[in-house]
Amino acid sequence: MGRAFEYRRASKEARWDKMSKLFPKLGKVITMAAKEGGPDPETNAKLRTAILNAKAENMPKDNIDKAIKRASGKDATNYDEVTYEVKGPHGVLLFVECATDNNTRTFNNVRTAVNKGGGELLDSGALNFMFNRKAVVEFESKEGVDVEEVELELIDSGLEELETEGESLVAFGEFTAFGTLSKGVENLGLEIKKAELQRISSNPTEFTEPQIEEIEILIDKLEDDEDVTKVFSNIA
Repeated sequence: MGRAFEYRRASKEARWDKMSKLFPKLGKVITMAAKEGGPDPETNAKLRTAILNAKAENMPKDNIDKAIKRASGKDATNYDEVTYEVKGPHGVLLFVECATDNNTRTFNNVRTAVNKGGGELLDSGALNFMFNRKAVVEFESKEGVDVEEVELELIDSGLEELETEGESLVAFGEFTAFGTLSKGVENLGLEIKKAELQRISSNPTEFTEPQIEEIEILIDKLEDDEDVTKVFSNIA
């Protein structure tokens, strides 16, 4: 059938593999948000954001609806949010966030991946001073938008910094301002593309390309785990 066909098939398989791992993770986040604040996204900002982020990853509406329903079902699974702090190869620092219904399984999986990847688990809290937890909201920068005016309008909503990235604007604020910052953007009539809490390194470090390749092997292995939702690093 030719190399072009093989390339397209490989590309599709890679995309399907990514979705098969990503959608269950997004579903967990939606279920947790719905269980915490109720199933109505209009009154539950955390759920509204989780749905928005799922749609940004092309998660089907049926999957989203099922994830919301799971929160109120009699067999609803209870998920815990847990974090692990890691010193990886070449001294890279990693913050691993998880959502799990089995802490022992998750710990063992993370520990195995870290050990095989040439890293070590650190004590809880060891990296707190190395990462700042921030609310990050990416939204459209349509024609005619006055960036300075947007910045002024969002200060009262908790904005600390506003950056331009391509055709988008990215607002940063303290993690406690996540709800107000997202709402502030919505009130300006601007479409939010993605909103999340991130752990941003306070001291980004440069690594060589060969070092990054080795580090990314560990990050990929961690992200492949069904319980791991996000991995943050201090790579510059």
